[in-house]
Amino acid sequence: MELFISMEAHLGASYDDQVHMARLAEELGFGGVFRSDHFFVRDPHPLGTTDAWLTLAGLARETSRVRLGSLMTAATFRPPALLAVAVAQVDAMSSGRAELGLGAGWHEAEHRAMGAAFRTRSERFEALEEQLRILHLLWSQASTDAKRFVGRYYSIEDNPGLPRPIQVPRPPIVVGGRGGLVTPRLAARYADEHNLPMPTVADAKRLFDQSARECDEIGRDPGGLRRSVLLRICCGSTESEAQARAKRWGWTDPSRHIVGTSSMIADAVEHYVRLGVSRTYCQVVDFTDLDHIQLVAAEVLPVLRAAPHRHGRSE
Repeated sequence: MELFISMEAHLGASYDDQVHMARLAEELGFGGVFRSDHFFVRDPHPLGTTDAWLTLAGLARETSRVRLGSLMTAATFRPPALLAVAVAQVDAMSSGRAELGLGAGWHEAEHRAMGAAFRTRSERFEALEEQLRILHLLWSQASTDAKRFVGRYYSIEDNPGLPRPIQVPRPPIVVGGRGGLVTPRLAARYADEHNLPMPTVADAKRLFDQSARECDEIGRDPGGLRRSVLLRICCGSTESEAQARAKRWGWTDPSRHIVGTSSMIADAVEHYVRLGVSRTYCQVVDFTDLDHIQLVAAEVLPVLRAAPHRHGRSE
């Protein structure tokens, strides 16, 4: 089991805060540093936020080992051909460590504030699929011959597919979200990883089983589609310490948050391991609480690394 961090920078983190957190995560042995691609979610923080892919480009030069990516970039905010250039450049700047997480987008107020069209749910998923098709077209053909795609939401013409990413055939693509039918289908067809944000164990089993069925239908080995979860983990040396930390963070819903000692957290994550999950993203919301990430690295990370890998099928 790999353990990554996912930084929620829109909650109030400067670029320097994120550099410090990324360097610390690398030093402590985390496998990757991802970040959300939000400008705000609820009440905007007085600091505002930083652009996800500009930040990841900076982190590419500030780190040397950790994987770097978005969790998730909304297809609605970034046209696919421009996104392909940004991701390819981060891949080059990091010597081949970039990954791209893509979702359909969900936060209407954020779209309105940023001047992006907020379409119906079905239209957003259609646009996401077009984006995935274009990215595959641009990245999966080694030739620089002009590439063309005409869709309802996105079209490209005479695009050479440059610059090329370092990774061959392309950076890994993560498709995620809570869409019960469409997301598993898109993950099976276009992604290297199927990610679920804060799922219950029952929901995770249902959705991962669905993506496995979608793989079977197109003749793809389900074992080739990584399973991952984004979890809100709040750890403490004692249960009361963990509960106090969770209260400070506003994490009060036990169905969405895993709060407790390191052994309690490891036991909770083990339920996802049994479903074939091989990567967990630990959400970072407080960039001043460095004790927390150090505690997770010292007491949770070794246990998860030792967890047996069950890839592709739920138990």
